[in-house]
Amino acid sequence: MSEISKYKELSADKLRWECSENSFKFKTTADVKPCNDIIGQDRALMSIKMGLDLEHRGYNIFITGLVGTGRKTTIKHLLERLERKDRVPPDICYMNNFRDSNLPVCIELDAGDGVRLAAEMEGLIFNLKKNIPAVFKSEYYTGHRKKLVERIQAKQKKIVNEFEAKISKEGFTMISLQVGPVIKPQLVPVIDGNPVDYQHVTQLVEEGKISPEQFEKMKEAAERLSEEMSHVYSEMKELEEELRARLEKFDVNTVHPVIHEMVADIDRRFQNSVLRNTLGGVEKALIKKLDLFRAKGMKEPNAEQSVWEGNETSSSDNPFREFMVNVIVDNSEAKAPPVVIENFPSLKNIFGMIEREFTQGGWAKADHMSIRAGSFHRANGGYLVLNARDIFMEPGVWQTLKRTLKSAEVTIQNYDPFGFMSSSALKPKSVQVKSKIVLIGDAFMYYLLQAHDEDFRKIFKIRADFDREVDKSKTVISQYAGFARSLGDRENLFPLDRSGMSAVVEYGVRLAGRQSKLSTKFSMIADIIRESHYHAQNAGKKVINREHVREAIRCRIKRVNLLEEKIQERFDDGTILIQTSGAVVGQVNALSVYDMGDYSFGRPSRITASTSLGNAGVINIEREADLSGNTHNKGVLILSGYLNGKYGNENPIAINASLCFEQSYGGVDGDSASSTELYAILSSISGLPLRQDIAVTGSINQKGEIQPIGGVNQKIEGFFDVCQARGLKGTEGVIIPWQNVPDLMLEDRVVEAVSRNKFHIYPIKTVDQGISILTGLKAGNKLRSGRYSKESVNDLVQRNLYQMALKWKKFGAAKKEK
Repeated sequence: MSEISKYKELSADKLRWECSENSFKFKTTADVKPCNDIIGQDRALMSIKMGLDLEHRGYNIFITGLVGTGRKTTIKHLLERLERKDRVPPDICYMNNFRDSNLPVCIELDAGDGVRLAAEMEGLIFNLKKNIPAVFKSEYYTGHRKKLVERIQAKQKKIVNEFEAKISKEGFTMISLQVGPVIKPQLVPVIDGNPVDYQHVTQLVEEGKISPEQFEKMKEAAERLSEEMSHVYSEMKELEEELRARLEKFDVNTVHPVIHEMVADIDRRFQNSVLRNTLGGVEKALIKKLDLFRAKGMKEPNAEQSVWEGNETSSSDNPFREFMVNVIVDNSEAKAPPVVIENFPSLKNIFGMIEREFTQGGWAKADHMSIRAGSFHRANGGYLVLNARDIFMEPGVWQTLKRTLKSAEVTIQNYDPFGFMSSSALKPKSVQVKSKIVLIGDAFMYYLLQAHDEDFRKIFKIRADFDREVDKSKTVISQYAGFARSLGDRENLFPLDRSGMSAVVEYGVRLAGRQSKLSTKFSMIADIIRESHYHAQNAGKKVINREHVREAIRCRIKRVNLLEEKIQERFDDGTILIQTSGAVVGQVNALSVYDMGDYSFGRPSRITASTSLGNAGVINIEREADLSGNTHNKGVLILSGYLNGKYGNENPIAINASLCFEQSYGGVDGDSASSTELYAILSSISGLPLRQDIAVTGSINQKGEIQPIGGVNQKIEGFFDVCQARGLKGTEGVIIPWQNVPDLMLEDRVVEAVSRNKFHIYPIKTVDQGISILTGLKAGNKLRSGRYSKESVNDLVQRNLYQMALKWKKFGAAKKEK
């Protein structure tokens, strides 16, 4: 035990960094200026700003970092606060293509002009509905139309009269004969001043009142006159066609100036070449549909009523639907380039869609008014923020996104699985877009895409990596307080006093895992502040203090540490075998961490070593049982190298040394127990018992140097809890790597026990220091003779290995003789 005094244990003030309340100059955080800055992410901010400033193709941004470091919040605030000198992006509209309705025309107009154009087109129809019927009712129109009709009718009447006079001279007249649904004119003879049918004439022939010769002449005349009547009928039809053509030409000549002037007025207001071509089609289509403006029963338009009412705008049966404007992106209220965060990045939501209207027969119909914008369209000229994992979960999104970024245009397609039932082959014109894409993912996904997707390197040239921690400084501590104020203002939380703020900062240090760092996982910091508010409220307080923060942390642990308590019960009832007193040969307490994702804790594990004569070397039982991870296997091989290098230079090492994590059934990984396993082997070889009231953690290299490990706080607290449950005797402690001392942020109960000399923490640099503490003997220095100091641990190990080598040599010789 005397050797322990040579190795300085840590004092209580080294086990935890405490934030002094004097660090804060305020009474509560209500006195602090809110901090809306991005805390501790200078590297990421530099990358993001560069990516946003570069307008060249491919300089989109991929953000990596741990969840909870404020990546999405940061990028949103940064984009919104960025000095953006770019103009507001244009509105995007679709109008009917009057040459081919399956190819709607895309029109980009200045911000706000899209809604204006839609209103102008509505006003156009409104005015035409009012003005054209007025023209049709005017005296000039009705008089001129009447003259045209009377002129043609006079010609028709003259032709009919001349033909009737001619047939009358020859003893015929015309009658109208109903043939099914058609009324057909027919020539019939006139006898005794009365028209008779040919059946009656035949009867008169039979009665001898008309001679057969007269009857034959009558038939010949009827055939000749019928042929002439056909010509007359054709002339009448031609006159009717002439009348229709003249009336249509008259209508067009009368109404066209009205339509042309109104359409030209719209063209003059917008001065857009694509719109000008489309308005030409509008003008021609309106001319062809003049009958819509004189339809019987058409209501006089009301200035307070939409001209589209009476025919629902969503219905393809609306006769004026083809003249409507579909404004899919309206930037009329935008003051700066848009920032769009798409939380549900499906194909439809990102790239838009074509809605289908199903008819009674089950067929789907669509037109330019069925086109819907996606977030890519709304982000045109601005920024689109997407979650990388989400877009890979959605079928087809990644490939479509790459094509869009490479071509700089968005094509709206029909993603309807029932598209085969559609009667429309709508293909809207692609939209030229200039959007900056910000993709939020993790480092693994970034490196995976870099390695296996050539397009990724071309379209995401900027990486912004968010750090999980930041150097602890007065400035950052002050920003923590400003963050608490800002959160309180947004969510109406109680302010924190100086003790409460100190506890929050200490929690940030614990999350960071190092006394010189503070965590940037502000989602977790915010949760603790919210839960502290809850406990303060329950206590009837209006200010959050240290005790409220501690209670929030205790409750948070209590919610998730059921497994920890169940394992502790197994230690308490002896189900899990752990000794915390006495000394045992070939047995040592290692320290393990159980990581459950949202919570991690430490507990001791028993490691045993059994050595015997042989040449198998170190046998890793966990590996033989397929329960050992690669890192643990490596650690065992390293300690084998240490044994061979330290003790195998003079004589071969002829041992079988089996290592086992006792009562471990779920697999072991990591090399933090490699020093512990080495101590167990050295104890088994030398026969020296190891203290069971001291647990060990730390990895080693082949030179016998102790290397740092992770989870040092959880490991120390885990062994402390087991010892405390059995009653502290004042000898218990933990051996840790000296490099982990700056990582210590132990709970108050451990610090208090150390301060009362009830628990001990020994930082070591070498295996020799550790074995000396565990055995109470000197490790022993190597002499010039190649031997180690007498009665030291290394001397006993070397001598026993020498004896085993002789026995193995003798055994081998005897075996050969046989």
